[in-house]
Amino acid sequence: MNAGDAARLIESAVLKGQRWADLGAGTGTFTAALARLVGPAGAVYAVERDDTATHSLDALAGERDPERAPIVVVRGDITELLQLPLLDGALLGNALHFVDADHQAAVLQRIADGLVTGGALLVIEYDNRAPSQWVPFPVSIARLRALADVAGLPTPHLIGRRRSDFGGIMYAASMARR
Repeated sequence: MNAGDAARLIESAVLKGQRWADLGAGTGTFTAALARLVGPAGAVYAVERDDTATHSLDALAGERDPERAPIVVVRGDITELLQLPLLDGALLGNALHFVDADHQAAVLQRIADGLVTGGALLVIEYDNRAPSQWVPFPVSIARLRALADVAGLPTPHLIGRRRSDFGGIMYAASMARR
């Protein structure tokens, strides 16, 4: 998936001028999409723990583009308490499936606690995928709904689907913080 495809998948949940975090940002596909969608008046925090990926994120953050938001790279793990400002939105793009299944609900709740009231928590995951070394703790849309209930979050609503370049179907779902 490229940044344009990523933007089309999430654009209905992102507004100009907002402050977002891409949690488990990888090399920055969704980071670039968010930066373009929120525009120069917004801000994007790219959170990643992998050193190789953060080098790619640093390069992306260093690119000057007057049409996109500034990108701040934060080295960290989504399972830990992060020192970020209050956010309008947080995105987990194929990142929640790396969190142990027993901790996924708590991670969602902690992320939601860092959002403004009405802020969006977006989850992009594979639907109905079996566990593998690349997707160790799958999060189907049905599982995400159950996790949201455990975490005390509103029921996620589906905002998009697309075929994955790696097989299967990916979905994007949004929850608003109460």
